[in-house]
Order: sequence, then structure tokens, then C-alpha cells
Amino acid sequence: MADRSLRGIRLGAQSLQSEEGVVFMERRATLYKCETCGHDTTLMFSADAEPPQTWECRSCGADAVLQVDGASVQLETADEKAVRTPWDMLLERRSVEELEELLADRLAYVRARRGAGEDPTKRERVGA
Repeated sequence: MADRSLRGIRLGAQSLQSEEGVVFMERRATLYKCETCGHDTTLMFSADAEPPQTWECRSCGADAVLQVDGASVQLETADEKAVRTPWDMLLERRSVEELEELLADRLAYVRARRGAGEDPTKRERVGA
């Protein structure tokens, strides 16, 4: 049994495969400069990948801008849709006048159910 043990090999910690014949992808260094703190960040990307225009600065957390030939690139501003809130969606379906009319109808219904507009906190209590 002792002759079959694997002495000197750390199982799972290292690959037993050699790196012969392995061809790595071409890479290029990409420079980002933070305009807030002046910190430069160099990242490696694949040669055929398009690097993002901004990257989070490692020292201050602000957006660092991609540098091409020593100059910052012009950031593309995408036309982002304005966030639609539930109130905006409601106003697309009904006008403010219609909403006020609906509110008045519902308040009248609730008041009729409660007892013709009586305030339930001001009723006399039995036995008090």
C-alpha cells in the first residue's frame, strides 16, 4: 500500500498538465486616467476587444477616462430614456381632472360606509 501512495504531490493544488503548445491570446495595455485624483490605471485587454470608455478608479472610486495616444477620449453620451414612475404612467391614462373625480367618488363611498361622515374617533363610548 505504501508503494502506491502519492508522496510529494499536492493533489488539487497544481495542474499536472504542462504548458507546452499553449498559445496565449494577444493582449494590449490600456491606460485610464482619473481626473479627480490624477491616478493612472493600466489594464490588460484582449487585442481584439474594445475597451470601455470609463473604468472605476482604484484609489478614489471616481470614473477614470480611457487614454488614447496620450489624450482622453470624448465620452459618448447615450440618449437614455427618462425613468417613468407609476405616477407618470397613470397620467398617461387619465387626466388630473378625471383623477380628482375618481377620488371624490371613492371618498364619498368610504364616508357612506363609515356612517354618513361621522368621525369614528369622536363617537360616545358605551359604558364610559
